[in-house]
Amino acid sequence: MSPLIATLFQLFVAVLGIVWFIVIAHIIVSWLVNFQVLNLRQPLVSQIWYALNRLVEPMYRPIRRFLPDLGGIDLAPLVVLLILFFLRQLVSNYYYAFL
Repeated sequence: MSPLIATLFQLFVAVLGIVWFIVIAHIIVSWLVNFQVLNLRQPLVSQIWYALNRLVEPMYRPIRRFLPDLGGIDLAPLVVLLILFFLRQLVSNYYYAFL
């Protein structure tokens, strides 16, 4: 495998890791907001919450169209995490297959 292809694989895995971290951060902040540990009236909390929402909503929106309405339970983050896990494993398997 050429060094360029290996670098591209590693870059893609790094981007997947960053997206994974953002989704996990969104899940944790949403729990803290819903359980009233954090207050959205605080400017810093509000900025973090809206920034995380703007980052993850483009990923969640298409998934929510296919998921059934479960009331207050949102399974879109779980589906996104599963997709990210699948992509990371797929890239890792192809990377090791070409070594």
